Amino acid sequence: MACPLDGTTLVMSERSGIEIDYCPTCRGVWLDRGELDKIIERSAQIAPVAPQPARADPYAQRQHPGSHHGSSPYPDRKRKKSFFEELFD
Repeated sequence: MACPLDGTTLVMSERSGIEIDYCPTCRGVWLDRGELDKIIERSAQIAPVAPQPARADPYAQRQHPGSHHGSSPYPDRKRKKSFFEELFD
């Protein structure tokens, strides 16, 4: 199969049981029918639905821009790799 953008022959790769066709030139990624559904199903199984964000308190004390200069009392959190990061790793 040829890349729809530049005509280069697509390379097929299989990751986690999902067939991915990609172009080595433009690095475009194409999925066969049903592959996107597989990705969505697996992503939903791994990552639970996030809760709705809390509404902002209209009476909370307002912070002035630049008052903290980017400092935070909390350490940086390490983020777990998502299903998509592992898929295209």
